[in-house]
Amino acid sequence: MKLRHAMVCASNQNRSMEAHALLQREGLDVSSYGTGNQVKLPGPTIRDPNIYQFGTPYTAIIEDLKNKDPDLYKRNGLLPMLKRNASVKDAPQRWQDNAGDGAFDVVLTFEERVFDLVNEDLQNREQTLFKTVLVVNLDVKDNHEEAAVGAKLALDLCKKLEESEKNWEDEIDDIVRRFEKQHKRRLIYTICFY
Repeated sequence: MKLRHAMVCASNQNRSMEAHALLQREGLDVSSYGTGNQVKLPGPTIRDPNIYQFGTPYTAIIEDLKNKDPDLYKRNGLLPMLKRNASVKDAPQRWQDNAGDGAFDVVLTFEERVFDLVNEDLQNREQTLFKTVLVVNLDVKDNHEEAAVGAKLALDLCKKLEESEKNWEDEIDDIVRRFEKQHKRRLIYTICFY
């Protein structure tokens, strides 16, 4: 069975893009999104983030940060992260604006607040396909190291779902239980409809 996967975090920059890149390299059908109102990246201080609109090309964000302080943004890992992102797709996409074509089989979020926003969005959409979608949350801290760990965990979970002998809907409780036992990570999940 070939499933369509969506990786979702707040800004479609770090966690969702790390997972998107890894799943894509492994040959899975994957897209990625953010749920925030704007794309927020660390700035020179915590009170001074860099803010962009969804749809701003990753290459434009790279150029903006290089013009502001290339040493800072190279040192904190933003420029390498953005270069990776630009190699995967053109620009960050917002879930609420772009996932309508959807019919994803699996939506994986990386923090509970994002999980809630995805569920709220799916429940507020007109359900026309009556197709199930599994929405799963795997909490991952928003830093480069944890994003890499989270991407490997996302890949493992998605492969387990892909390898499901029956339909994932029949095996989801067992798949989650085995995943949680193996990785010592708690998942939250629900089933919504398109």
